[in-house]
Amino acid sequence: MRALLIYPLFPPTFWSYEKILELVGRKVLLPPLGLITVAGILPQEWEFKLVDRNVRNVREDEWDWADVVIISGMIVQRDDMVENIKAAKAHGKLVAVGGPFATSVPDEVKNAGADFLILDEGEITLPMFVEALERGERQGIIRAEEKPDVTTTPIPRYDLLELDAYDSMSVQFSRGCPFQCEFCDIIVLYGRKPRTKDPAQLLKELDYLYELGWRRSVFMVDDNFIGNKRNVKLLLKELKVWQAEHKYPFRFNTEASIDLADDQEMMDLMVECYFDAVFLGIETPDEESLEFTKKFQNTRNSLADSVDKIIKAGLRPMAGFIIGFDGEKQGAGDRIVRFAEQTAIPTTTFAMLQALPNTALWHRLKRENRLLDESKGNINQTTLMNFVPTRPLEDIANEYVEAFWELYDPHGYLDRNYRCFLKLGAPKCKAPAKLPSLVDLKALAIVVWRQGFKRDTRWRFWHHAFGILRHNPAVFEHYITLCAHNEHFMQYREIVRQEIGEQLKDYLNNQQQEQVVPSLVTTAEKGEKVLAS
Repeated sequence: MRALLIYPLFPPTFWSYEKILELVGRKVLLPPLGLITVAGILPQEWEFKLVDRNVRNVREDEWDWADVVIISGMIVQRDDMVENIKAAKAHGKLVAVGGPFATSVPDEVKNAGADFLILDEGEITLPMFVEALERGERQGIIRAEEKPDVTTTPIPRYDLLELDAYDSMSVQFSRGCPFQCEFCDIIVLYGRKPRTKDPAQLLKELDYLYELGWRRSVFMVDDNFIGNKRNVKLLLKELKVWQAEHKYPFRFNTEASIDLADDQEMMDLMVECYFDAVFLGIETPDEESLEFTKKFQNTRNSLADSVDKIIKAGLRPMAGFIIGFDGEKQGAGDRIVRFAEQTAIPTTTFAMLQALPNTALWHRLKRENRLLDESKGNINQTTLMNFVPTRPLEDIANEYVEAFWELYDPHGYLDRNYRCFLKLGAPKCKAPAKLPSLVDLKALAIVVWRQGFKRDTRWRFWHHAFGILRHNPAVFEHYITLCAHNEHFMQYREIVRQEIGEQLKDYLNNQQQEQVVPSLVTTAEKGEKVLAS
């Protein structure tokens, strides 16, 4: 079989980082780890070609070459996924679709024309798909009740990627999360019992990346890296040795729950393995909202103190925030801004709450008849809520836009970044010194010119840069990289304000029309009664 693997386009999002990637001559932040894992699971006598639509379009000769087209993606990639299913069918191809979006909303994928729906986790369902093809079947829905043992997962086919297009690589150690946050679809897709690979298994994946010549950052894509703390520590102890033996070729970052701050040994091990950043799902500083959405792990200790511990350990925090929880009090957006300023978290993704398909939140809102569209809902930052909130949607949307705008004010961002890096723990790894590339030097020159000369941030830029060089020089390179991120956020806050504003305008117009129609009906009924009398 000749299998054409297609990864759909992402719309502009908080994480797309277009302006930053332009500076360093790359096209995409991360590769499609799911699809290259699919290629590793399928029979290796098959031939594979992979097209990441975020890098380039599918060529006509690639459509002609393929026996089967396999597409996978997330909810936020919905529109382009549907278009590519239709394009594949227009070329007369057998189409198989899987991944989080297809698993969450299978009907939409099927209605677009997909022949096979390969749902749930591929270690179980992909061999079933191959067996169906061998029996001569041309369509079907393939599901699995149980969760696979990920120690059987083969090494992803990193060789299929156009490596130069990506800023960072992805690896996965675990699936699942032990917590029960009402809005989260991770526990729906992967369960609440974190399943981990063997340390040696993950090191083989890193060996392969090293052999392919990769020498940049690696994102550990686990939704909660520390979900199984025992196994993670076993990995980190071996990874620490591997990194030292290979002279620290990779910098790592990942996602973890806030209780990471309670485990000093874990943080120390991560920093010793050359982890330098971690994404934290903080969601909101409002304890009532955290309890209502069942994010109890965020209520056990002071959130501000926890963030401070993580920074001082040497891990730069990124944080996720959400507005629009049930029972939320007015001013939630302002409280999030004040918390980010208090804790000096430079990078804060921020969105209005969405009811993702099949989550506990989705089921509750469905029972309460509050879902606006059962099939919709994504995690893009330019999307209005897909359910009726407990306070006026226009209040939430306006607070959201104002908070996003303030969080990424260029002056405020530089100040927050500076305060974070002043107290950021120094790296514990000593990678060999290397000369910067011409691309990196050009990117640095552009950032220095824009922020240090051209804009009115010039005083802050130079004050803060010399302050870091004086007080915490070991983190200076990392600090300058985060200054560059300001280029993306300045533009993206404009996108958020414009798109949310347009959607809110349409929403309010629809609300007015819905109010006008009943009043017209009432007037007509009164007129009929007058005529009848």
